[in-house]
Amino acid sequence: MKAQHYREMSPDEIESKLEELQRHLFDLRSQAVTEKLENSKAITNVRRDIARIKTILRENSKN
Repeated sequence: MKAQHYREMSPDEIESKLEELQRHLFDLRSQAVTEKLENSKAITNVRRDIARIKTILRENSKN
């Protein structure tokens, strides 16, 4: 997702999305270990989305 989309969300929505992505990342890593992961790029994409959300949360906390 684009960073602009996350910036338009409320802080509570962002927090819940962050938790959802972290659970999804855990699931993807589990699939990678058991060799059931079809798209290895998915892990990278989820990690980047988590980083985007954390950056936006940090920006919001400074304001």
